[in-house]
Amino acid sequence: MLTDSFRNWVDEFKWSRDSRTIYFSGPVEGQNPVFRLDISSKQITQLFADKTIDTAEFDPSERRLIYIKRSVGEPADIYSVDTVAGSASQPRKLSHFNDALMNEVDIRPAETMWVTGADGVRVQVFIVKPHNFDPSRKYPLILNVHGGPQSNWADAFRGDWQVYPGVGYIVAFPNPHGSTGFGQDYTAEISGDFGGKVYQDLMKVTDALEKLPYVDSTKMGAMGWSYGGYMMMWFEGHTDRFKAIASMMGIYDLRSFHGATEELWFPEWDLKGKPWDSSQYEKWSPSNFVKNFKTPTLVISGERDYRVPYTQSLHFFTDLQEMKVPSKLIIYSNAGHWPSWYEMALYYTAHVEWFNKYLGGDPPPWTTEQFLRNAVFDRATGKRIIEMPDDRLRNQQVP
Repeated sequence: MLTDSFRNWVDEFKWSRDSRTIYFSGPVEGQNPVFRLDISSKQITQLFADKTIDTAEFDPSERRLIYIKRSVGEPADIYSVDTVAGSASQPRKLSHFNDALMNEVDIRPAETMWVTGADGVRVQVFIVKPHNFDPSRKYPLILNVHGGPQSNWADAFRGDWQVYPGVGYIVAFPNPHGSTGFGQDYTAEISGDFGGKVYQDLMKVTDALEKLPYVDSTKMGAMGWSYGGYMMMWFEGHTDRFKAIASMMGIYDLRSFHGATEELWFPEWDLKGKPWDSSQYEKWSPSNFVKNFKTPTLVISGERDYRVPYTQSLHFFTDLQEMKVPSKLIIYSNAGHWPSWYEMALYYTAHVEWFNKYLGGDPPPWTTEQFLRNAVFDRATGKRIIEMPDDRLRNQQVP
């Protein structure tokens, strides 16, 4: 195999003009570099790295790389860089689609922290600080666990990396066991250990975060989507260190999940077989730890989610209610596993509202009830009906 020596995933790839080289990209420690593979020698060298490179093309000379790049603090734009014999010049920005936005809004960059996790392995954590960050203050914190689970948080622009810092939170995005970009062994170790080393990693990450001088350790929350939603449900039965949790499209009862998902490969790979052949379904099912539930929890799902059926969230919410745990349920009637922009606007509003109640960050500019009355946005045009009372993202000074 040509890429035996490359221990991460290969994403986009292209042949050179003379067919002697393959150029490819792949996740590596939260970035997405471009690599060169020499066909005859099988030698792989990193050609160029610049945060998240979404796509790249060479000019006819194959000396200049044209690419689309983004980072947590920079929306996507087009760049070029001269590459010669494995070295690269200073990149040059070719497009300016987002200059006006960058000048108007304080888009927060990410910082990287490394924490010793399970088995002494380093775990990468991205941290985004609030607008008008003051290092002498203490801020509430939200831990955001990614889905997949064979996926990663990358240094890449996306909405939720900005929403929560915009209302006063430190937000942390860890890449625990199961994440991609840290070697295939690290990715594979989650299979057969669904709530094991990942949970240990996340607890050690939380230990490190609460020691940061600007984090208020008495006001920490957690959120996650898909597998991240599963981990919130696992948190619910295994720790009470978070003041509030938000679980989206999570997997709650592993046996019934197997019988309802449209993609059987995932549970049968990660849980090592079918429910009647593997004890993993009982061992790692959050539904088996209901008696420990006590953390206030927001639960969100969609009726058209066939990957993680919404009945998983209904089951979780029912058990929270039975245990008298403060909880709120939102079910989108038309959403699948990836909701629309309008549903996401409600999603962010509900999260900010929930965390405001328990962690004390700023409230949202409108309420979930206003969304339910279709009083915030015109769904046809996307135009705002209710103006924000203050636009906290605008005209901020970056410290």
